Amino acid sequence: MKLPAKPRLFLWLSCLLTLALAAAIPSSLQADTTEASLLETGLITLEEIQAFLADGYDLDEIADQVGYKAEYMEMVAEHGFHAYGFDFFVTSMLWTVIAAGLVFMMHLGFATLESGMTRSKNTVNVLFKNVFIISIGIFTYALIGFNTHYPGDWIIPYWLGIGGPIDMGLNDDFTLGYGGIGLAMTGFGDFIFQAMFAATAATIVSGAVAERIKLGSFMIFTVVLVAIAYPIAGSWHWGEGWLAELGGGEKAFYDFAGSSAVHAFGGFAALAAVMVLGPRAGKYLSGGKLRPIPGHSMPLATIGVFLLWFGWFGFNGGSVLSAEPKYLGLVFTTTALAASAGALASIFTSWGLLKKPDLTMALNGVLAGLVGITAGADAVGPWASVFIGAIAGVIVVLSILFFDKIKIDDPVGAISVHGVCGIWGTVVIAFFNPEIFLGSQIIGTLAFCLFAFVFAYVLALVIKVVMGFRVTAEEEEEGLDLSEHGLEAYPDFGTVTK
Repeated sequence: MKLPAKPRLFLWLSCLLTLALAAAIPSSLQADTTEASLLETGLITLEEIQAFLADGYDLDEIADQVGYKAEYMEMVAEHGFHAYGFDFFVTSMLWTVIAAGLVFMMHLGFATLESGMTRSKNTVNVLFKNVFIISIGIFTYALIGFNTHYPGDWIIPYWLGIGGPIDMGLNDDFTLGYGGIGLAMTGFGDFIFQAMFAATAATIVSGAVAERIKLGSFMIFTVVLVAIAYPIAGSWHWGEGWLAELGGGEKAFYDFAGSSAVHAFGGFAALAAVMVLGPRAGKYLSGGKLRPIPGHSMPLATIGVFLLWFGWFGFNGGSVLSAEPKYLGLVFTTTALAASAGALASIFTSWGLLKKPDLTMALNGVLAGLVGITAGADAVGPWASVFIGAIAGVIVVLSILFFDKIKIDDPVGAISVHGVCGIWGTVVIAFFNPEIFLGSQIIGTLAFCLFAFVFAYVLALVIKVVMGFRVTAEEEEEGLDLSEHGLEAYPDFGTVTK
């Protein structure tokens, strides 16, 4: 009798499923499982079988365990000569992706900090910019940034090498052979960790230009800065470029996690953008007077800083580039101590100068300490990190007051935190580690700052001429939430503060 179509289909599927299951079972275990068949695999001893049986396992369940062991051994065997380091490599790779996740969380910190430190009428605009920054940062880093940051071929030796998109070739070596103990991860692990860094430079700029920049202009500025300028500059150091070759490589510039390569770069790009943009309306009055423009939510700003502090353990800790115990604990310790010292120093410095304990200065003190220690978190001891963080905490207060005095309007203090304290952290480590050379540190940090400033200044001027860089006075007064997005962050609270 001929079967109907549907039963025939089910019969065929059942046969295929049976064949697939049979193929998945090791050939030595496909027959009725016996002690002899298990022993023939060479993966279990008679004593182990008897121990399993004593624990209540039957022979089929023991066969499953033997199959799992075979799969594991096959996975380890794929690492070939480097199988000896399998456990360390897996632990390091796991730490790398966790650290990447922590750095990703920092972008939430930047978003909430910038939102809290600016007026409520611009909150949607701030949040939108931060969503765009991390999204375009990861995308462009995959498209061009990673292979420009780490060029295989130089167009101008040690200065410029433009790379193409990432591809599956990053997975060609998924063993300890990819980079040894010093870079114990796969190619894709390397990419995703570095991609989290790439957008940070534009995030720093976002805070400094908040409340008056045109959204479209900012988006174009961000794309060019993150996709081109940041990886080119980074290649000079982390890509084995000219800064890594100073003194024939014996006096190489040192910047562990990016006090200059990330933070000072972003800070001086922000300074250039602010100089082209100008201050917010009403910030500086005639006669040299200053009108404070307080942020609308100190709780948001404080949450942002704690998120950044938490994420910084991944930023610095992940920059060990493995789970090597010698440095991982040290880096966490110096990072925490520098942040704490920065907060305390900024609290008492601002209290003395402003006659009141200023929360915004305390928050920026935390970040100043973190930026300051980023260059040498693995290269200095705990009390050196306290000194570095404390001086950064003093510097950030004086720097914010100085920039206000010369009418450089930075709503969140990004130029001072990242730019000025990035220089401090890069240079000072030469006094605590004899293997780091002061001249190389000065050359390196100035190179990053100058390149970022010139590139960003020219880029901002070009955008200003072509399409405008700043919103109109009416749009600024109304707030960028309504003028740029047609949406309020707090619609249930009535008219936003002008």
